Amino acid sequence: MQIDFYSFGMGDVDDVDIYAAGPIHEWQQTAKGQWVMAHAQDLKYYTGPDINTFGFRVTIRGELEGRDATEYFLRYGEST
Repeated sequence: MQIDFYSFGMGDVDDVDIYAAGPIHEWQQTAKGQWVMAHAQDLKYYTGPDINTFGFRVTIRGELEGRDATEYFLRYGEST
């Protein structure tokens, strides 16, 4: 099951990948981020334009199967 684990907006920056590294690293240090890093497969981040703010939206997405998906939703509720 493909799940969006975390999403955040950014302003209009020159290099999205460089500016996204800080918030992604901070998320990885949270309990939720550490659990996801240990259990998710094919974990990637995606960037795209955010038409509401004229900036960018960054989304961390990955896959969880079976019991891990159930545990994730019981622990953290809805995705993102």
